[in-house]
Amino acid sequence: MNRWFVRGFILVSTAGLLPGMALAQEGSVDQAREALAKQEGDEDASQQLEEVFQAAEKNYSLQKKGSHSLNYSFDYSYTADQRLDLAITNGSVRNLDVVPSATHSFTNSFSYDYGLLDNLTVGTRIPLVVKYDTQDELNIYDFGDISFTGRWQPFAYVPGKMSTTLFGTLSTKTGVSPYEIDINEQLSTGSGYYSIGGGASLSKVLDPVVVFGSVSATYNLPAEDLQQVRGARLLEEVDPGFGLSGSAGFAYSLSYDISLSISAQLSYSDETVLTFTNGDQAVAQDQMTGFLSMSLGTRISDTTIVNTSLGIGLTEDAPDFSLGVSLPINFSGLKE
Repeated sequence: MNRWFVRGFILVSTAGLLPGMALAQEGSVDQAREALAKQEGDEDASQQLEEVFQAAEKNYSLQKKGSHSLNYSFDYSYTADQRLDLAITNGSVRNLDVVPSATHSFTNSFSYDYGLLDNLTVGTRIPLVVKYDTQDELNIYDFGDISFTGRWQPFAYVPGKMSTTLFGTLSTKTGVSPYEIDINEQLSTGSGYYSIGGGASLSKVLDPVVVFGSVSATYNLPAEDLQQVRGARLLEEVDPGFGLSGSAGFAYSLSYDISLSISAQLSYSDETVLTFTNGDQAVAQDQMTGFLSMSLGTRISDTTIVNTSLGIGLTEDAPDFSLGVSLPINFSGLKE
């Protein structure tokens, strides 16, 4: 399951580029937008005078106090793998089964952010997941794990200086748990446990390039009181351990309407310990996962930028590839 958690984590990274990665890019996009928003001759004398007064005030790149934003993203990923069902008792192999699998995952996500303060934003993300396994001809349509985030910018943004954002995330287990299904007849849409995490993202504008990076840590709470049949044993508890993640990349403004970003992410997942009712334990070894993402931002109006992304797995445990599209949803009731 640790693998599913990492993949879910990476999917999120592809549409919005991970809790840590997404936050870094959000700040980067906002800063790039500020750099591109004004062209020579666009301002009149009154606007320039107003900026002189505003220059002495604190400026932040998060949601303004009292403002709202709603975004939609769609992600598709393909994963080809082989599942190994192995049980060892007293040094003897009891069950051994290698089954190839190919899974298509479609995730529709709605993200809502609200500015509590100019430098403090809270939000939530609600994913709707569709999965299809072509090998076993299984499918599922259900909610994924709903998450809540908080972002805090301790220092005002100063043009030409490094921008820092601290963030925290709580991920629930609202999705279909992989530890509460018939693994031979059903698919899951969630991790099966709660997770809490936090980290920091950094970005800097080097006109016309924005460089960004982030680091984050996640602790996964154990899932207990399980009653899942696995082979000849009954699964009782899962301890997924912790995870670490780091990402870095840059965004380049090709023109006023087009921007390109490239980033790489490296994630570490601690070993997962499965405990069975008969006292046996199985350990899934720790994993390193690498992912490369390329995104194209296209301005379709003065207030709307559509981002399309392509992700490529760099390690065996990452999805083979993923595609994503994200855009803001504008409602009059959500305007400032």
